[in-house]
Amino acid sequence: MKYNGKVVLITGSSRGIGLEITNYFLEQGASVIGISRSVSTLKHEHYVHFAVDLGDSEALLHFFKKQIVPAYPQIDIVINNAAVLTTQHAMIMPAKNAIEMVNVNLLGAFFISREAAKLMRKQGNARIINISSMTTSLEPIGESIYAACKSGMVTMNNILAKELSSYGITCNTLSITAYETDMLNQHSDVAKEKIKTLISNLPIPRIATKEDIFNVIDFFASPNSSYITAQTIFLGGIN
Repeated sequence: MKYNGKVVLITGSSRGIGLEITNYFLEQGASVIGISRSVSTLKHEHYVHFAVDLGDSEALLHFFKKQIVPAYPQIDIVINNAAVLTTQHAMIMPAKNAIEMVNVNLLGAFFISREAAKLMRKQGNARIINISSMTTSLEPIGESIYAACKSGMVTMNNILAKELSSYGITCNTLSITAYETDMLNQHSDVAKEKIKTLISNLPIPRIATKEDIFNVIDFFASPNSSYITAQTIFLGGIN
């Protein structure tokens, strides 16, 4: 029960990696605030879910002001996991899909981090952990906006680490390789072949497991990692 008494906010908590991370923190004794656009089917006495569109900045800021601030004076850990993906060549990418990815994948993480930090700074010793992607390195065809958002997340993380360090808040990034989720299946056939090639050439040539992900999250979240900030860890040896 390594997170007993901790309050953890996780975006994209209703499915995929976000749901796996949510269950992990609950198993380890944390109270979890889950946020996603969809309704969650997860039932747990220490889990509360809010259906919020992370791509709608006004709705997100209103949600924090009205729902989070009055009910949760303390947030110990934030996991920015939520993301949307449209795989399509740039010349035929619908504008609305490109804008949605920027709003959810980058701006959503920014506003979550900013609003949570306003609570975290009062307590100190808090953690912001961003979930990035191997697309920042692989740069697959059809994912120009998604990869750019994930690269932007890393840069944002490193600047926030500098801005928030005096409050005892660390900011770090976990860059995940291929992991069996619905989002992985959204990649184009060309991108999937590139992913297979990448995985086969890694020092450890396999897809990521949830235990791999939890291991890095535990490292970043640990009280012993108060001197670790503005760092990105790539799973599998990707660089």
